[in-house]
This record gives sequence, structure tokens and C-alpha cells, in this order.
Amino acid sequence: MTVEQSYEVLDPRFKRLVKTDSPVQKLWTGGLWVEGPVYNPLYRSVFWSDIPNDRRLRLDELTGTVGTYHQDKGFYVNGSTLDRQGRIICCEHGRRCVSRIEHDGRVTILASHYQGKRLNSPNDVVVKSDGSIWFTDPAYGIESDYEGYAAEQEQDGENVYCILPDTGDLICVADDFSCPNGLAFSPDESLLYIVDSGGTRYPSGEKHIRVFDVSDQGKLSGGQVISECENGFYDGFRLDNKGRLWTSAEDGVHCLTDQGELIGKIYIPEPVSNLCFGGPKGNRLYITATSSLYSVLIASTGVKLF
Repeated sequence: MTVEQSYEVLDPRFKRLVKTDSPVQKLWTGGLWVEGPVYNPLYRSVFWSDIPNDRRLRLDELTGTVGTYHQDKGFYVNGSTLDRQGRIICCEHGRRCVSRIEHDGRVTILASHYQGKRLNSPNDVVVKSDGSIWFTDPAYGIESDYEGYAAEQEQDGENVYCILPDTGDLICVADDFSCPNGLAFSPDESLLYIVDSGGTRYPSGEKHIRVFDVSDQGKLSGGQVISECENGFYDGFRLDNKGRLWTSAEDGVHCLTDQGELIGKIYIPEPVSNLCFGGPKGNRLYITATSSLYSVLIASTGVKLF
């Protein structure tokens, strides 16, 4: 595939967001199913997980070197993000919890049960500016021993939750999903976008993104579908500072307007699981795709996490 063939411009607006002569780079390969990329500007590094191998890796942006920064012991980390203090918040399939890596390396479990029952397998997570932590809880990690541990589901459904910042209490904010997956706030945090990838597991066939209005009290309303994935299923995604969605799909990264209109694609040779913005300007996409980590420099900047 030539550099030009890596891009498909479906709308002139996409042409202004990418440089079609900028190559997609494969930075590392050797995983089984890589996920959860998160960029930390303090370390000039991107961190991501190789879930079936139960390890987390780090790419030093300055040297290009890759190493295992944590060989987990049954954590099977999936989605990750930063909180407002620069600490990594993780979704763990193995321990069926949301955890936080403290600055000194200790790991604190933030949520593992709801109404006295174990969570399914937290999948992806975002942190709001008020410190609240929002995450999805499908059952991927307890279906088998491949990405976690096979177990019976204790929750009645696969829901979206919020950890309140002041009390640490866990509340359910959405319970009408088949299989909630990636999620992200709009730049002003008035909207929350959430993927439903139920079609990967259920005959109901969901493969779309829904959008919710977020109230000052942390409650969600609305929830209309704004985009159906035209190639495979949506998984993880991020927003740029103008509210556009850059989302994973079977054939690469799809760019959507804030209304869900597909305006362009960046083709990746492997099915994409997730992505994040990084680099000094926040305009480098780091992309996890099946067994590899890719990167491409674009002309759009991601929302800053802290």
C-alpha cells in the first residue's frame, strides 16, 4: 500500500485534517490483541496493553525503544486513560475492576463491585474534569480464559458506570446497552459518546455509536444512535479538540463529525482496537491494531487529558 492509498477522503473537510503524504508507521509488533493506548506527555511515552499476554508495554517517543514496563499477574488490562493528576486509570479484565496506578507505582482498586456483585470486566474508561471516572462494563473478559478468566456473570446486564469524585461511590448511568465498549466526552464535556458493540456477541447486531447529554449532576439523557460502523465494529475512539471522532474499525481509523458523519479513513493493515492522541503537539495518532502499534502524524489535535 502506497502512502496515498493509506487515506480515503470522503469529504473535503477530511482533506484538511490529514496529510496524505504522511506515512502510517508500524512502530512495534508481536502482540496477540493489543489495546488501551494512553499517552503521557510527562514521560513522552505511549503505554498500551497486550491483553492475552497479560503485559503492558511502553514506547519512548524520544528514542523509539519499546519495553515491557509491567508484566501483570492476572490483571489483563484493557482500556486506560489519565486522570487530572497524570495517573493511569486502568480497566482490568482479570480482577474485574477499575484501578489507578499511583505515582509511586502502587496500584489502587477504585471499583470492583456494584450493589454487592462483582463487575463483569471493565473495558474502557474516561475521566471528566471534575474527577469523576466513567467506564463501560461488558462481559468480554469473563467469556473465556483468553483475555481474563472464564466466570459467571453476576450483574444483570452490561452497563456504563461512574465513580463519583467526592465519595468514590459507584453509580450506574446507562443500563440499556447490549455491549458497551469505547466512550469519550466532547471537548466541553456536555456530551458523552458510547459505542455499543453487541453485534460481536449477540444476534441483536449492534455496531454503532450513541450520544448522550450530560447534566451537571452527572446524569445522562438522550442516547440516540449517530453512526453505524460500515466495516466491522467500532471499539475504542478519541475526540479531537473540534469535537470530531477518530474511531477504530475493521479497516482502520474512521473520522466522524460530531454528528456522526463519516468524512474519511486512514487504512491500517490490521483490525484496529483503539487509539489515542500523543506527541508534543497532541497531533500524532497512536493506534493499536491486533498485534501491532502504529502511528501517523495528522493536522488535527486531540483533547488534552490534563
